[in-house]
Formats: sequence, structure tokens, C-alpha cells
Amino acid sequence: MNHIIVGLGEVLWDLLPSGKQLGGAPANFAYHAQELGAENVTSIIVSSIGQDGLGNDLLFTLSQAGLTTEYIKVNKKFPTGTVVVSLNAKQEHSFDITSNTAWDYIPFSVPLKQLAEKTDVVCFGSLAQRCQTSRNTIQTFFYHVPSAAWRIFDINLRQSFYTPDIITSSLDNANILKMNNEELTTLSSLLSITGTREFILKKLAEKYHLKLVILTKGKNGSMLYSQDQDRIFNHSGFTADFTIGDTIGAGDAFTASIAVGLLKRYDYATLNEYAGRTAAYVCSQTGAMPRLPDSIKHHLKQKENLE
Repeated sequence: MNHIIVGLGEVLWDLLPSGKQLGGAPANFAYHAQELGAENVTSIIVSSIGQDGLGNDLLFTLSQAGLTTEYIKVNKKFPTGTVVVSLNAKQEHSFDITSNTAWDYIPFSVPLKQLAEKTDVVCFGSLAQRCQTSRNTIQTFFYHVPSAAWRIFDINLRQSFYTPDIITSSLDNANILKMNNEELTTLSSLLSITGTREFILKKLAEKYHLKLVILTKGKNGSMLYSQDQDRIFNHSGFTADFTIGDTIGAGDAFTASIAVGLLKRYDYATLNEYAGRTAAYVCSQTGAMPRLPDSIKHHLKQKENLE
């Protein structure tokens, strides 16, 4: 069975000191889902680019990576998005995100409605909702997604490009929430939920009817809370196995691993381990979309054969 996975939101160029790299959290997610899902997954980016050289380069690069560009619309008024990425001595990154770019104005359309109706997994964030046009498109898309689909809100808080209403409406649309330590702090303050990390994850799942809440903790691994099982799954991470290149796109690779694993119906402990392994590998490379080795792509299949 072929599954449809959608990354819905920004696609752009990350402008690193070493040069430009393709990026945008939903685009990163879609790329890694395609890499991991192989013949069982069609991974699609829904976004918008400018009618400019950067847009042309973006379409060419995605096509070379084996991704369809059918749902990336060309905007004649606004430019292709860019983000200036700065890295510190610890290879941690900060972002300066250009405003008023094409992905702020993603249009809804009949083909997009038809795509939503056959989607199995969709991943979206808060950043692409900073402009009302794209926000309306994202919310309308969810109206047409099947009730059984996995709807992943990878919160992805950037600069000041989010509001309480964006956060809460997105949580209402989602059945999976994924965040990092810093985002957990912001979210718990915003929603007035205090306590241990385990308690906050459980309260978020309860309040917003989330099937799964995911917390990534950088080098310290990750934590998954399943509401159905009322259980926390912890993993300590893989930092000893890889040398850090940069951390750009690692969280998106983690989310893509979860999405593909859920479609394969793997248990949460296996998913947590696999997602951490994939994210750690991406951290060992430069840029958000490195090619993944067979040892990563085949890890779930190897575990399946052992069980």
C-alpha cells in the first residue's frame, strides 16, 4: 500500500556560512520521509516560491532529490524565502527569517483539497501560519484530511512569529505534538501548565486530545508520551555514535522517522530509538537534507526481521 505524507508550510533556502542549503521544517520533514519510506511512501511538499532564480534553483534541487514539485506554487509578487543561519562554537544554530516571502501566501485550490482527502500523515508548524493567507490554507487543508490520518504539529517556534491563538488552534487540529526543551518551556508558560516534564506532556495530551506527545532533548535523547497507553517512553540518545556537523534539520528527521514508523505500525519504544538514531546521523552532516545511508533507512526492517 502506498501512503501519502505531506509537509505543509515553508520551503526556503537556509543561508549558511558555507553556502545555501535547501530547508524549511515541512520541506525537511517531507524529504526525510521520502528517504525513509522508499517505495511505500509518496512524500509531498505543499508550499510556495517566488518567480526568481532562488525559486528555480529550489525546484531543480527538489526534483534531483526525487520529490514532486506539483504542489509548490509560483508567486509572481513575493520572493522565495530565505533564512540567514548563524552557528556558534557548539554548532548550535540561530535564524534570521525573511518576512513577506512566497510561502506566507500559499493558496488553497481544488487539487490541494483532493490531496488532503487522500493524505495519511501531514506535518505542519507555527511558522507558516504567521501570515493569514497561509494560515487559512493550512486550516482548510485539515478540514479535508481523513479523521484517521496522523496530524503532526511540530511546533517550531521561531523569533516572534507565533501567537497564543496560532498555538491553541494548531493543537486543536493535531493528534501528535512534537517540541524541544525550549519550546516545552514556552508552551507550558503560555498554557499555564506547571510540573515535571512528564506531567506537562500528559496534561497536553489530555487537554488537546493528542494521541502522542514528543519531547526532543538534544544530546540527552527524547521522550514520548502515549495517551492510549498512558505511558512514557524514554531514550537516552546516540551522541556517542556520531560526530556533530551541525544540528539543522535533525528535529525534522526525527519527526519524519516517527511518521514513517507509525505507518509501518511499529511500537513506540522502537520508534523513539529509530527517530533518535536518524536525527543523530543528520546532526553529523552539514545542512538539513543529507542523503541517509542504508544503515539508517533499513534499521526498522532489520528490527522487524529480528522480532
